[in-house]
Amino acid sequence: MAVDSHYNLIRPSAGAVPFVLSIPHCGTEFPDELSGHFDPESLSRLDDTDWYLDQLYDFAAEMGVTVIYAKYSRWVIDLNREPGSRPLYDDGRIITALCPTTDFDGKEIYSNKAFEPDQTEIARRLERYYYPYHRKIDEIINSLKTTFGDVIFWDAHSIRRLVKTIQPVPFPDFILGNNDRQTAADIYINTALEALASSDWSVSHNDPFKGGYLTRSKGNPAGKVHALQLEMSKDLYMSGEETRYDIEKARPIKSMLKSAFGDLISVL
Repeated sequence: MAVDSHYNLIRPSAGAVPFVLSIPHCGTEFPDELSGHFDPESLSRLDDTDWYLDQLYDFAAEMGVTVIYAKYSRWVIDLNREPGSRPLYDDGRIITALCPTTDFDGKEIYSNKAFEPDQTEIARRLERYYYPYHRKIDEIINSLKTTFGDVIFWDAHSIRRLVKTIQPVPFPDFILGNNDRQTAADIYINTALEALASSDWSVSHNDPFKGGYLTRSKGNPAGKVHALQLEMSKDLYMSGEETRYDIEKARPIKSMLKSAFGDLISVL
């Protein structure tokens, strides 16, 4: 695994296939210059983290997939937000900013308002932490396109089963997002949906998540890049009120994901 100062990169351990896996919200570290800026209680929970997804998807490199995932917490800067911090939804849900100052429950995450980033600090974080992640993805995709043609970009996420500031009812098990079929060709969308629906799990399509900025900005079916976002409820692979990785619970989820990746690679 290559460890950049801003992200982690795992090259395929088998022959490379034109498939990129991004995990932008699993990071838990904070750069030294932000030490002491965040509320200690909030830090003890890091509730908006997509916990352990790098572990859940640890099979990907063995399938030839290139994996990139975040080193730093999304509270430093959210790699899946539009760089101008323009909201992706307008339905009244709480949407945390590019550089969040609250969690999804609306609780302030900085220990003092003086530490909240101004525009100069946001611009610094964009250059130092945000753009390197996006540029590396673009570099990998362009290289795979040159070699193979069509490329799949899979953006992996997880969320608490219930977040009332987003919707008042629990989320389904899986939510596949592709911005209403704009970010991937139908054959890849339908293949992913069939794999997700292969058991008794509940599956939603583009509701309530259509894919974040990574999916929307990378997906370009006419340009041979097919982007899909998978959001899953954390209790599918975590225990202890969604606080720890559960190997037994994760096993069937990991098996299904591996099968889905295999199906998509076969279509490629």
